[in-house]
Amino acid sequence: MLISNAYAQTAAAAGPMESAMQFLPIILMFVVLYFLMIRPQQKKAKEHKALLEALGKGDEVVTQSGMVGRITKVSEDFVTVEIAANVEVQMQKPSIVVVLPKGTLKSL
Repeated sequence: MLISNAYAQTAAAAGPMESAMQFLPIILMFVVLYFLMIRPQQKKAKEHKALLEALGKGDEVVTQSGMVGRITKVSEDFVTVEIAANVEVQMQKPSIVVVLPKGTLKSL
């Protein structure tokens, strides 16, 4: 008796534009996520793949572990890197991170 009856308001049927507008923030979030995170990662992976395909004998490189050396042998999956006089290490190609300009080892 003290509480008044609550009457439900009749809602108009939502049109197709109104339902699409509800999903617009989620769609925009995915677009921003793609351009800020996914696309740069794909670009970086593509550049690294091109770097690995261009490796050749005599290139001066830096590995993921920080070792600096000169490539003495290149095979399909592995490279042999000379890190000191008469010291060669065989490693996988993806462990090469940077190709240095020629003559960099002499200045180190």
